[in-house]
Amino acid sequence: MSTGVFSPGRAKLSQKTLRKDKWWLQPLVTVAVLLSFIVYTTFRVFENAYYYAAPLISPFYSPCLSKSCVEGSSLLGAPIGIVRILGMTLPPAIWILVFPLGFRMTCYYYRKAYYRSFWMSPPACAVAEPHAKYSGETKPPLIVSNGHRWFFFAGLIFNLILTADAILSFRNEKLQWGHVSVGTFVLVANATALWLYSFSCHTCRHTIGGRLKHFSKHPVRYKAWTAVSRLNTKHQNFAWISLIIVALTDFYVLLVASHTIHNYYLF
Repeated sequence: MSTGVFSPGRAKLSQKTLRKDKWWLQPLVTVAVLLSFIVYTTFRVFENAYYYAAPLISPFYSPCLSKSCVEGSSLLGAPIGIVRILGMTLPPAIWILVFPLGFRMTCYYYRKAYYRSFWMSPPACAVAEPHAKYSGETKPPLIVSNGHRWFFFAGLIFNLILTADAILSFRNEKLQWGHVSVGTFVLVANATALWLYSFSCHTCRHTIGGRLKHFSKHPVRYKAWTAVSRLNTKHQNFAWISLIIVALTDFYVLLVASHTIHNYYLF
């Protein structure tokens, strides 16, 4: 049985939509941006180079846990050995990116973004979708989205690590403290954007204030829930801002590590 706009009792319209505006523009831009990020990230992961320039490390490779990591880039040691498949050494980023990417891929906002843009389900309001049936997130691969809250908690751990990277960037190339460079601002901006993205998350809001019957009995959680609720209204903005900044941060480290530019120190 047909569903959605083609379900029984709905008006039978031959047109996909009666909208006259450029409704297709937003999903098109979303596809372009997300696809560009996927292509760039995939290239950088398998490039397996130019991700560390003391004291800066790319967020794609932090924490670097493999024994194949560049010397000095392993903040937490190297518990993972060198793994080769078909003669190719797996890049260190493989072992960690699954968690931050899992957090974004299962994010409530990003689900809306790629459902509409990639799967056209639906592509826009008042626009018919091409799918004859809808199974939601009850079957693979979309059933993985139900694990969003676990990816959220894992993402907080990575936020702490990237914050530590930002603090460590207050050093010079000889790892001496008390120095500020352009890279310092870049890593601090990246950590800040990721925290704002995480704190504005719907799961964060539910974790702090969900299932409470009486806010008056939990004043601290109520205050925290109120603050997070304000951030939650900007979750879409923080999602895009943090996505762009994390890519730009990696690109900046790439330029410094490849000696294309110099990490200029203010003092």
